[in-house]
Amino acid sequence: MLAGTTLLGLEAFSLGAAESESTAARKLNVVCVGGHPDDPESGCAGTLARYAELGHSVAIIYLTRGERGIRDKTLDEAARIRSAEGEAACKIIGAKPVFFGQIDGATELNRAQVEAMTKRLAATSPDVVFTHWPIDTHMDHQVASFLAIRACMALRPRPHLYFFEVNSGSQSQGFLPDTYVDISAVLEKKKSALLAHVSQDGQGIWRQHHEIIANWRGREAGVAAAEAFVHLNRDSQMSKLPGT
Repeated sequence: MLAGTTLLGLEAFSLGAAESESTAARKLNVVCVGGHPDDPESGCAGTLARYAELGHSVAIIYLTRGERGIRDKTLDEAARIRSAEGEAACKIIGAKPVFFGQIDGATELNRAQVEAMTKRLAATSPDVVFTHWPIDTHMDHQVASFLAIRACMALRPRPHLYFFEVNSGSQSQGFLPDTYVDISAVLEKKKSALLAHVSQDGQGIWRQHHEIIANWRGREAGVAAAEAFVHLNRDSQMSKLPGT
């Protein structure tokens, strides 16, 4: 395992001695904020599936319905198709799908949208939030990330915020993880969740990007397959992801 990184097993989690027992004993609210249907699945479906298997509440907020993601389809037609694919993927993962209501390719980062995201997250009282690494070639990914960041900063208590990667090199840029989750046992769930996005060539996304990334992050962490994250304001006492 790389020096300075943490392998997250999700079995013996602690936030420090004072909190570990109470955290391990309760179920957590876990939320992922992604730009389009297939982004959360690409970046952290394995981790979300592990949380769901352990009985925690998991929700995925899709900033858009991927309205511009299918050639020769109207925005409404594409939205219906991609929303259904997102719902199918969430069923595989064990997550609740939520559609935030912005439009693919026309997303906005402003005070009204920050307030809306803050209200949406506050309604779930999240303990852990996952979102895009903000340095990304896709503006929708950046908007999703910054809305999540601003919302988390406004919440009390603040949830733990983790950034995931999507198609590193072509989309996520300069991503240097400090946190790893072993997803070896749920790798097929992650693959199946991506394959649910038929309109986006989920098979190709898996084969060309995230199968490779899962194997590479696994090699970094010393396991068969892993997902990697950057933890905002990482606490040096924290040895595991919140939750179990």
